[in-house]
Amino acid sequence: MEQLLQQLNKSQGEAVQFIDGPSLVIAGAGSGKTRVLTYKIAYLLKQDLPAQHILALTFTNKAAREMRSRVSELVGENIARRLWMGTFHSVFSRILRTEAERIGFTSNFTIFDSADSRNLIKTIIKELQLDDKVYKPARIQSMISNAKNALVSPTAYAQSKEMLEYDMKAKVPQVKDIYKIYCNRLHAANTMDFDDLLYYTNRLFRDHPDVLAGYQNRFQYILVDEYQDTNFAQYLVVKQLADIHHRVCVVGDDAQSIYSFRGANIDNILNFKSNYPEARIFKLEQNYRSTQNIVNAANSLIKQNKGQIQKNVFSENAVGEKIEVASAFSDFEEGVIVANKIQDLRRSEDASYSDFVILYRTNAQSRVFEESLRKKNIPYRIYGGLSFYQRKEIKDVIAYFRMVVNPKDEEAFKRIINYPTRGIGATTVGKVTDTAQLHNISLWEVINDPLKYNLNVNAGTAKKLKDFHLLIDSFAQELPVATAYEIATKIVKESGIAREAYQDQTPEGMSRQENLQELLGGIHEFCESRIEEGESRVGLIDFLSEVSLLSDQDTDKEEEKEKVTMMTIHASKGLEFKNVFIVGLEEDLFPSSMAKSEPRGLEEERRLFYVAITRAENFCMLTYAKSRFRNGQTNSCHPSRFLRDIDKEYLKANTGVIEGGQGGEYSQYSQGGFWDTVRRNREEREELKETVRKETSIFEKPEFPQETAFPSRTNFVNVKNAQPKNPVNNNIGDIQVGATIKHERFGIGKIVSLDGDAASRKATVEFENAGTKQLLLKFARFEIIG
Repeated sequence: MEQLLQQLNKSQGEAVQFIDGPSLVIAGAGSGKTRVLTYKIAYLLKQDLPAQHILALTFTNKAAREMRSRVSELVGENIARRLWMGTFHSVFSRILRTEAERIGFTSNFTIFDSADSRNLIKTIIKELQLDDKVYKPARIQSMISNAKNALVSPTAYAQSKEMLEYDMKAKVPQVKDIYKIYCNRLHAANTMDFDDLLYYTNRLFRDHPDVLAGYQNRFQYILVDEYQDTNFAQYLVVKQLADIHHRVCVVGDDAQSIYSFRGANIDNILNFKSNYPEARIFKLEQNYRSTQNIVNAANSLIKQNKGQIQKNVFSENAVGEKIEVASAFSDFEEGVIVANKIQDLRRSEDASYSDFVILYRTNAQSRVFEESLRKKNIPYRIYGGLSFYQRKEIKDVIAYFRMVVNPKDEEAFKRIINYPTRGIGATTVGKVTDTAQLHNISLWEVINDPLKYNLNVNAGTAKKLKDFHLLIDSFAQELPVATAYEIATKIVKESGIAREAYQDQTPEGMSRQENLQELLGGIHEFCESRIEEGESRVGLIDFLSEVSLLSDQDTDKEEEKEKVTMMTIHASKGLEFKNVFIVGLEEDLFPSSMAKSEPRGLEEERRLFYVAITRAENFCMLTYAKSRFRNGQTNSCHPSRFLRDIDKEYLKANTGVIEGGQGGEYSQYSQGGFWDTVRRNREEREELKETVRKETSIFEKPEFPQETAFPSRTNFVNVKNAQPKNPVNNNIGDIQVGATIKHERFGIGKIVSLDGDAASRKATVEFENAGTKQLLLKFARFEIIG
């Protein structure tokens, strides 16, 4: 026993040895949370508590496997095997199979995954003859999931005035009917979905006290990992099981509660002492992961939150470097700065690419960093997601582009012929394909003249094919005169893609909207860049040529094992990296405009930033852009308020990219002067944003109730904003070799040569971060600063 405890620090040892009542272990980032859980289980076993009387609940199978493996090393595999250990869903599934008949199921019930669940909901929507463009299956699935996790039955849902009013405002009043039919279908099929595993366990314990008593006696000690992530259903079932013995130990960190959009309730951990008045609280405050400076910076940030359990996380590692703050002139330059820094650190620190991670608030932000890394031949991987150009919504739009440029593209044809849905099914496509093969022609030629090739379809289907042909042809007619950006915007609008995207208000749907907006922004940036370099018109074929290379996955670097990791901050929780870049630290992006509308949302955004910083072991860099292309135009951006929350003692400005170093822009937001101005002008800015939103929307958006858990809505751009902007205050005649300029996207640079005259005059400019560029002066967007 002594040998076991000697491997723990004082705080860990105290948490492990307390087993006589409820306890809350607040585990700061990198403080050895998993170590405490596994050693506590080993300690309980050494105290002669039989393994089968210990219940350990986790959120992921990975965490459960790791915990079981560590316990096996301490007490032996034979004993560890007898523990009740696993995810909430796996453990409760095991209980429900034993007690299935009590709740009207049989023990061989099956479990629907998310896709199965969505397909059933889709079928019910069709049977009820509802519009699936309003009653989006993914959206309805999310609403039903939320109801189940709140333990709201179909009957209670239908009797809830609040829920019915919400659904009426959301223009989906028949959710109550879908929910009821959905549950009845699952029950009739002896099937449960994932949410049912929690829902029915609570119902089992509620309706059958004898069953609850049996499990209360069985589970004499309960341990819960990541308690800050529990929802109401999970909280309640744990409380019921621990109601007799009160021997429950929950481990977590309120400062890392970031999943409210999944139903997690931070109040479960904040109110633990209220639910268990006799509980002991232990704090694991030594961070073994990060340098002292990173830990101190994170502490100074999170102390701004009011809803928290006070703790003083510290590190005895090296002091380390201060956190760098880098300002970029544009999101384009932000990508270049990060790519350059990765290259520099890899050389100077002899680091591998796998030592680096780029963290962002939304998936759509990955595009600019992907392109910057590719241009420098830096290998990367998207963790927990797809490369920007491999995401379905992006591939769908690109397929439209390909079809417009080359109507004979068969794969593009098949991908978009019925997207968005236009009533052309697989049977019709099969007939078109067979006819094309019979006559040795393209699918496009068949639908161009179906009568000529005796296509066997009825009049209604023939009209749908004709309408599709006319749609694509109308886009193709624009190719000789329109820019890539103008056609792309028109396609997203007139194909119906934009309208369909806005009808899905789930978090996943919001992400797809952001990705589509980011694609249009990237095309706009591509066009402006080419025009500045002297091309008279940048067509859709030019963009397709570029993007086909960017999205090519068959390159040598894909075979390399070492890659820079890119991911959302939400996906990074539980991971650690030597070098961390946290990007896009701007108001309305991070914190998001939706989340900052009320205190709880803003505090969760701050916790999310805390999680990001504490992923770093040795080096952390924070970046933001002064301008970002969104909503059809280049918008000025303001540094995130979270930068001001960090004590400036732990930050340093990157003098290579921030004007004036620590005495310039950095000192403005550190000392608060800049933010006083922001606050004074907030109402004016909100009015301006609303005007821009109305003017740049490409269709009338349906009204949806706003939910703070969702990311901010992004409006698609309008074709009228597609024209290149005029140069910024350029007096071409005054330009001389050696002059210093400030470019809207490339940043600060020095003119090294001038060629040509009058309208064709070009400048070769060496930029501090973006490298050497050749700019056609009459279109270049810059100003002379020295």
